[in-house]
Amino acid sequence: MARLAYLGSPLAAVAPLEALVAAGHEIVLVVSRADARRGRGGERTPSPVKQAALELGLPVSDVLDDVAGSGAELGVVVAYGRIIPERILDVLAMVNVHFSLLPRWRGAAPVERAILAGDTETGVCVMRLEAGLDTGPVLATAALAIGPDEHARELVERLSVRGAALLGDVLADGVAALGPGTAQEGEPTYAAKLDPDEFRLRWDEPAEAVHRVVRLDRAWTTFRGERLRVLEARRAAGTPAGDDRRPGPGTVTDAGDAEGVVVACGSGAIELVSVQPAGKRPMTAADWRRGVRLTPGERLGEEDTDG
Repeated sequence: MARLAYLGSPLAAVAPLEALVAAGHEIVLVVSRADARRGRGGERTPSPVKQAALELGLPVSDVLDDVAGSGAELGVVVAYGRIIPERILDVLAMVNVHFSLLPRWRGAAPVERAILAGDTETGVCVMRLEAGLDTGPVLATAALAIGPDEHARELVERLSVRGAALLGDVLADGVAALGPGTAQEGEPTYAAKLDPDEFRLRWDEPAEAVHRVVRLDRAWTTFRGERLRVLEARRAAGTPAGDDRRPGPGTVTDAGDAEGVVVACGSGAIELVSVQPAGKRPMTAADWRRGVRLTPGERLGEEDTDG
């Protein structure tokens, strides 16, 4: 078993940490982001990884340099959210669990970019960490199919579990048994962090593209001057492109049956299934439709909003 330092912050990094502890590895230090202020009271809230580490009785720090004197044989990085500087890597070798099939989607948002691009497959790589952005040699990899309606949160959960198992396999024989890894092959693509405006639904795009944005779990549009989050949607039949009867993008073509609201896109249409109006709780699109007395012909996404 190995003496490890663990670096991670979000919920996706909890399963690998718990798996390492369950396998008998000694976690000498967990480094996570500093507590964030949340809620109206401004109370500080620990990251999911810090919370899990405390429950496991592990030492925790929010200072990256603390790993240098931790006594670890190896650092394990999972969605830490910061580039590890070379001065740290010179002191402690590290491996990284990355949620893509490298060299495709190097960078901060590999899951979201894979969904937006319409990829049907992604995966997990365990690689040796270098100073470059996700450029290190790969120690192990596992591929996963992306479901056509799968949301980012669901995919991240599956990747986290698979990554935890893959990491366990890589470290099963200890740090000394780690090989040099295999150099990445192929043309790299980069997964830049998404800009907030990329979550805005652009109704003039094809229905498939609109649906992909909804699957990122932060999609929004506007209705009667206020922001409306779209939590769940599905593709629906629409009037063919070029048909003179085709409604403009964003137009409600049908107030929907008991379940949803159909909205025209640049081509095709999608049916809203669940939404969240500004200042309110999530609700079904049917309940929202009845509450606002939505009628066919109204449009989404036309008005500006400060939200």
